[in-house]
Amino acid sequence: MTIAFLFAVLFALMLIGVPIAVSLGLAGSLTIMLFSQDSVRSLAIKLFETSEHYTLLAIPFFLVAGAFMTTGGVARRLIDFANATVGHIRGGLAIGAVLACMLFAALSGSSPATVAAVGSIAIAGMVRSGYPQAFGAGIVCNAGTLGILIPPSIVMVVYAAATEQSVGKLFMAGVVPGILLGVVLMVAIYIVAVKKNLPALPRATVREWLTAARKAVWGLLLMVIILGGIYSGMFTPTEAAAVAAVYSAFIALFVYKDMRIRDCPKVLIESGKLSIMLMFIIANAMLFAHVLTTEQLPQQITAMVLEAGLQPWMFLLVVNIVLLIAGAFMEPSAVILILAPILFPIAMELGIDPIHLGIIMVVNMEIGLITPPVGLNLFVTSAVTGMPVTSVIRAAMPWLMLLLSFLVLITYVPWISTALPNWLGMP
Repeated sequence: MTIAFLFAVLFALMLIGVPIAVSLGLAGSLTIMLFSQDSVRSLAIKLFETSEHYTLLAIPFFLVAGAFMTTGGVARRLIDFANATVGHIRGGLAIGAVLACMLFAALSGSSPATVAAVGSIAIAGMVRSGYPQAFGAGIVCNAGTLGILIPPSIVMVVYAAATEQSVGKLFMAGVVPGILLGVVLMVAIYIVAVKKNLPALPRATVREWLTAARKAVWGLLLMVIILGGIYSGMFTPTEAAAVAAVYSAFIALFVYKDMRIRDCPKVLIESGKLSIMLMFIIANAMLFAHVLTTEQLPQQITAMVLEAGLQPWMFLLVVNIVLLIAGAFMEPSAVILILAPILFPIAMELGIDPIHLGIIMVVNMEIGLITPPVGLNLFVTSAVTGMPVTSVIRAAMPWLMLLLSFLVLITYVPWISTALPNWLGMP
């Protein structure tokens, strides 16, 4: 009855338009006050515990780093480098946009930030070169989802906090799937470009390529600093995020000089607003998850699944269906925090690798970002292109089928996710 009340209040509040964070907090609070043995004081304690979670401290730092990278012109240099590398191939500008999304994803940790930074420049460039605007919008909207799969990833940090897994191991597990999805998108673009006879850029000379690489190298170095620092043990993922924030500010202000010091407060305020919004969602989602745990819902569901004799492949199929539905209506961090405590114990009992489960959840959240009605990448793409959201949805749908096929591959071929961290011997 308690669990039924909890979810009834949550869905009722969401249906009448209450923001997801407030809905989660109110549902959890009312359940504790009316049904739980917990003191009401536990509400305040649980909310403040979130702010003390060391792993989650990485989130505001990665958001600051992404803000400086976006404002400081790093995205433009990465796009120039990508175009110099693959622009001469048929459909090269679109393939370059995917490569730029992959590179920027390795700096920002956020899908909407990747779409905003790359899309605002790449889509306009494609249209000028003769590509249909809808084609460019669909490509960037989907490729932007790599922002949460290629490390560093804010969603991976949230999963690690919810399940007490290693952030560094999750980051390494995302490398191979991220590169694989990027390559799959590029191959698909090439096939479409050949059929539709889309334009290609002139092949860049060695000097032009070296010039583009030299200009982009400061941004590319950040990937080496983050992943190299974590793997070598030089610093933790949270410390890596802090280093990334300081480094991105330094190159934007003093190396590229695209920003002035007086622009810093604006960038910090914007990333601060985003951090507060995200942390507020996380705090309320953790309160909601706390109620689920105290009512022993995960344990009850685990027992039911084991009694039903569900095979691991059947369980993963159910997981994907549930996550795809939830991802279409909720913000990725909230979905992870609500469902990870329920799904994680069952996965452990069925012998599913926790890192593999994490990557499956992240890929599902990627798809959620381009699934109406709440797909955030759709709205960001609409904002940077000026296209109606309905047109962006139509443009993104053909590529969504590719992502769904990729999800099946990631779900049932676990070594794609686990091979690299296991090969590196990560604990």
